Amino acid sequence: MPPPAPQPGVIPLRPLTTGEVLSGAFATFGRYWKPLIGVMAAVQGIGILVVAAALGITFAATYDRFSALFDPASGEGLEGSDVAALFLSFIPAGVVMLVTMTVGAAMFTALCPALVQEAVLGRAVTFGALWRRGWSRLPAVLGTVLLTALSAGGPAILLYAICVPLLIMSADLDGSGPPAVFFLLLLGTLLCIPFSVWLTARFSLAPAAAVCEGLGPVAALRRSSHLVRDGWWKVFGTWLLGHLVAMVVGYIIQMPFGFVGMFGFFPNMPGPDDPSPEVSALIFPILFYVVTLTLGGVVSSLFQFSFPQLVVALIYVDQRMRKDNLAAALTATAFPAPSAAPEQG
Repeated sequence: MPPPAPQPGVIPLRPLTTGEVLSGAFATFGRYWKPLIGVMAAVQGIGILVVAAALGITFAATYDRFSALFDPASGEGLEGSDVAALFLSFIPAGVVMLVTMTVGAAMFTALCPALVQEAVLGRAVTFGALWRRGWSRLPAVLGTVLLTALSAGGPAILLYAICVPLLIMSADLDGSGPPAVFFLLLLGTLLCIPFSVWLTARFSLAPAAAVCEGLGPVAALRRSSHLVRDGWWKVFGTWLLGHLVAMVVGYIIQMPFGFVGMFGFFPNMPGPDDPSPEVSALIFPILFYVVTLTLGGVVSSLFQFSFPQLVVALIYVDQRMRKDNLAAALTATAFPAPSAAPEQG
């Protein structure tokens, strides 16, 4: 019977089973949750401040238009052009929100491979070191995320860009029944979904390659394609299982917050013979319930996003141990051979 593989960190240094990948992700989160959640909370806080500033600037710039729109003078009605102009003025803030969310998601994606890179060796990780590592690889990871989304969703976007205008035109010309373009759009969607899933799984290890190997976006996509080759089903199944586990655990985390929020209604609940409570008496319980439910959503979302990324990072380590003999290199790094003693003169 061969001796057990060395395990300096969260996983044994050998090819992993699916259960070992999931348990390794739980061990990584449990051991390093402070720096991981700290950096993720900091990124979320910065993103909230940026979006709030964009909305505040937009609202300040359009305050007069708001006043004229919602407090019309001397019986003037609301013009459709005014409503449209007010809506268009918030488009820059929406773009800022979209960019902030994309960059924040890329930063989250960069953090987990950087953390797993140290966790497999059992090394300590600090908030500052994890922040610097994730920030330094953010452009490459952002490039892999955008290229993957464009590659996987490009055919569907092109299909809808062609078919939707034709569908609208055919509906205007003849409303007797569903046009042939509708069935073409439905068939094309059904064909695009498997292709998008296949390509997403094939490029799923690109962020980890960009962080751990210092590759650019295109090189990271090629590296991921090489690592996933001949093991697509295992990678996809473990990736999907990681997301399902994150959803279940995230729901379990959020449940107590919902129960605590419901306790705010108990003091104001009327008895069988009591009259219905006034609306003003329900304002505080409703606010308390909303705040606790929001807090639970934030806490559970931190786990729901980080856990699948930890699973993907460990899949990357597993595939490299299978194809690149990474286990030997990690073992040599974790347990360096003692240096030879100098000869006596």
